[in-house]
Amino acid sequence: QVQLVESGGGLVQAGGSMRLSCAASGRTWSNYAMGWFRQAPGKEREFVATISWSSGSTYYADSVKGRFTMSKDNAKNTMYLQMNSLKPEDTAVYYCAAGRAYNIVDFTKINYWGQGTQVTVSS
Repeated sequence: QVQLVESGGGLVQAGGSMRLSCAASGRTWSNYAMGWFRQAPGKEREFVATISWSSGSTYYADSVKGRFTMSKDNAKNTMYLQMNSLKPEDTAVYYCAAGRAYNIVDFTKINYWGQGTQVTVSS
């Protein structure tokens, strides 16, 4: 059974930091890109960051570039999103995702989703 399980969300003050984790299981992931998306109330789900399981290369949305860092631990089949200098506008449900690299920024083309974890940044 394929599973992506997020953890690490919660409440943080503006300017603070938080790390999200996503444990992947149930299949071989080497041919997939892994990503994070987020969805705020009343807004469309949006791409945040992606990493290649095989090469480790990363790509970020402009809104988080320089503040968020995505990494992975191949031995644990786990990826991480380190979020620094958080802003109230980062408040959203954050979703772990897996998909083909050429589609990874398009939420409509994602193959697998986690259940989501709430991140709330207070001002």
